[in-house]
Amino acid sequence: MAAAPIPPTPTSPNPESASLSEGARIIDTFISPSKTFTDLRRNPSWWAPWLLISLVCILFFAVMDWQIGFEQITKTEMSRSSRAEQIEKLPADQQAKQLQIAAAFTRYLCYAIPVTLLIAFIVTAAVLMGIFNVVAGAGIKFKTALAIVTYASLPGIISAFLGIISLFAGVDPAGFNIRNPVATNPAYFMDPTANKFLYGMASALDVFVIWTIALTGIGFACNSKVKRSTAIAIVAGLYLVYKLAGSGLGAMFS
Repeated sequence: MAAAPIPPTPTSPNPESASLSEGARIIDTFISPSKTFTDLRRNPSWWAPWLLISLVCILFFAVMDWQIGFEQITKTEMSRSSRAEQIEKLPADQQAKQLQIAAAFTRYLCYAIPVTLLIAFIVTAAVLMGIFNVVAGAGIKFKTALAIVTYASLPGIISAFLGIISLFAGVDPAGFNIRNPVATNPAYFMDPTANKFLYGMASALDVFVIWTIALTGIGFACNSKVKRSTAIAIVAGLYLVYKLAGSGLGAMFS
């Protein structure tokens, strides 16, 4: 008698290949970034992290306005600018008018953060896509690059929450620096007016900036044949060039 055929064993789906929800992608960016960035091959959407980052930033600015006020923040910024001496020589009414205009501009700029963030993400994604495709032959599409840059920026929400905590804990309104509100880099402990080039380069050694650079490199490596170490080095090198140029220009026109 012939043996009965053995039925095929059903194969269970590979959990690694299972699609992720937007919430799972956001969580995995912090605990298992490779899962998030690999999932971008399936669907390179970017709206969820952009929306979350925008909402947290708006909350930070609202708390900052409540605890300190945009007029005080703008007054501090003006006192540190290269035009500080010129402004001090103006009559009191003209100084007050300039302060009022500058404070209104700062407020509108802060609350327009969803738009400015999106522009920054688009520009960054375009530059990185071009570099990776030309130099490393990555073959990354723009939408994927934009999704990588947006998800890699998620550590910024932790920085914003730390800023909110410090604002509620009580900070010196006159000493608050909107450009560097949290002690996550050496520049926080430096005088921003003493040596602007050194200050700018010290601000590059930020915990969350380094985290974002690493995530960006991982993202491009997961979506191409570029090695992870090479991808992180490319992103870090581009950021270093950007900071050198920015710090140099800041020192030149200070």
